Amino acid sequence: MAAGLAAVPKGWIIGEEKYNNRYPHQDSIKALWETKWKFPCTRGLYPFHDGAYEDFERIFDELIKKNINDGYSDEFTRAFFPVCESVVRQAEAAEANKDTPKAIELYLRAACLYRISRFPHQISTIPGVKTDAWETQKRVYLRGASLFVPPVREELIPHTHASGDDSLTIPVYVRLPTNASRDNPVPSILLITGLDGYRPDNTQRSQEFINRGWGCVIAEIPGTADCPADPKDPKSPDRLWSSVLDWMDGQGCFDTKKIMVWGLSCGGYYATRVAHTHRERLRGAVGQGAGTHHFFGKEWLKCVDNHEYPFAATPALALKHGYDSVEEYREGAQKKFSLVETGIVDMPATRLLLVNGMSDGLMPIEDSLLLFQYGTPKEGR
Repeated sequence: MAAGLAAVPKGWIIGEEKYNNRYPHQDSIKALWETKWKFPCTRGLYPFHDGAYEDFERIFDELIKKNINDGYSDEFTRAFFPVCESVVRQAEAAEANKDTPKAIELYLRAACLYRISRFPHQISTIPGVKTDAWETQKRVYLRGASLFVPPVREELIPHTHASGDDSLTIPVYVRLPTNASRDNPVPSILLITGLDGYRPDNTQRSQEFINRGWGCVIAEIPGTADCPADPKDPKSPDRLWSSVLDWMDGQGCFDTKKIMVWGLSCGGYYATRVAHTHRERLRGAVGQGAGTHHFFGKEWLKCVDNHEYPFAATPALALKHGYDSVEEYREGAQKKFSLVETGIVDMPATRLLLVNGMSDGLMPIEDSLLLFQYGTPKEGR
């Protein structure tokens, strides 16, 4: 590591006030709804894409009334279930009446409800109410997404490069243009999800790919949802993507000379990493909001729970990276996972676009700018 390049900044680009400030939505569920989530919910924007405002309004009225403020709690998750189940019944009735557009709309609405109920983090190896919500979200989503033209389907990929504590199966979602075949392989996106958004949370993205004639494979990151890669092992994603790319190579319907990766939020870290470790197998990569070095540092982590993530972020981040406590995560994560500390950024890379906002309070913009000082030239926006 070049001396001084990755040192803690003397001043964060977001500014001292934002860095030290506790954002208003952190005060209560009422504040979260009224100052942060209500507006995007009315517009169907992240994290409420596929959802309906009237569904969430009822739930948040109840959460506020009961003063349920902890998004990590089972009572937060259970508060969603009556509305979820009601919307699923409506979807089933529409499907039985062969009203396919209405059935799709309602299944997606229910899946969105289950998505928010399992926030801010879920991992299938830990049983509980949030895992129940996740399992139901997947079932409900696929009931709707299987009706798309072309449909979304689940594939269980053998993890042929598994080692250590990796599990042996990689669940992914696949969506291909109707004309994709061995005789007509299509350019494709490997979409890498984030800390809280998983495979069923990408309807609009997959549709945009289809509109352009591209296929997509959607996969989760270590320490989240159904990902089989060992979250404690910083090299486990390298094995994960080797298995996924090998599988794609063998299908025939993916143009293996035109595969790119897009990683979102925490997935941006993995897109940036795979751009270096698997550069010869990729046309390019996009790291969106990639936390690559400072994101793991104690100076950043001491304030990040007060920033724009809807709930305290570090409990989810610690669990996602295989730590037993937030304290252990703060002390050990940077040395273990930083792409600078581990030398990944000194490797040659495929074409890499880094995208982030200057005022991002979860993934510091410094982590994108830092990468321009290492290795292969990169692009940024």
